[in-house]
Amino acid sequence: MKAIFKNAWGYQGDALNLPVANVDDARLFYEKHLGFTLESASDSPVKSVILNRDEIRIGLVENGGDPTQDGCAFEVENVEAAYAEFKTAGLGKELSDVKTENNDGVEWKVFYIVAPDGLCYWVGERQN
Repeated sequence: MKAIFKNAWGYQGDALNLPVANVDDARLFYEKHLGFTLESASDSPVKSVILNRDEIRIGLVENGGDPTQDGCAFEVENVEAAYAEFKTAGLGKELSDVKTENNDGVEWKVFYIVAPDGLCYWVGERQN
């Protein structure tokens, strides 16, 4: 069974403006390892791409921001399938173990990914 990505929330409030040093290098990781596809690319006003997967979109932008201070929370259907898919795609040390977290009274089964560009991703499935 394949995981379905349902929602994306940017840690800094904007999932379409995630800072990376090099859009082209970063894009390859998202396509090869996380299953995203290219929706659009632009060189103006700064180099950027919009990537999509299932029901979500994210944007990678060469805007001078610090990627280690940003990322997204992804809500998925079937977190175990997402974890298995990413492991199969070659992710190893970039993945945390799957665990349970409580956020604002909602229980989630989650894991984390730190992309080579420095962005951190929380991947979770609502449990209640």
